[in-house]
Amino acid sequence: MTSDQQVKQYVAYWFQLGKRVMLHNGKEAVLPEPVVQGDRYSDAFETCWQRLISPDSGECYLEGTSQTIEELLSSQWNISPCARCGMPVPVLDLGVMDADCPCSDLANWPNDELPRPRSPINNRSRLGNIRDRLQR
Repeated sequence: MTSDQQVKQYVAYWFQLGKRVMLHNGKEAVLPEPVVQGDRYSDAFETCWQRLISPDSGECYLEGTSQTIEELLSSQWNISPCARCGMPVPVLDLGVMDADCPCSDLANWPNDELPRPRSPINNRSRLGNIRDRLQR
């Protein structure tokens, strides 16, 4: 079962590779820029996320996939790394899944020469942990 945070991270990672989310059954596409801003998600991404989870947006899905955001937030799905590229992909908890990874239509992915999509990180906390390890 996926958590809201896992689905949010899944969407954020794919946004960083240029994948859009289709709203209203494909009538509108959104791709916020930037996605990550320092140690948090950007305001543009947070606003977009609120739209994605709103019932007013109709069926929303990541471009190149068939699972809706609403479905991914249900207990039927898990988010796991893609065997090909390591990016997060939805995996049906029980049953047969027919969908490919969203990376299947990205000609330049996986690309080890580009920075990988990431979650926001708190630099102060991360540097503090490094300092504490060095002091030991």
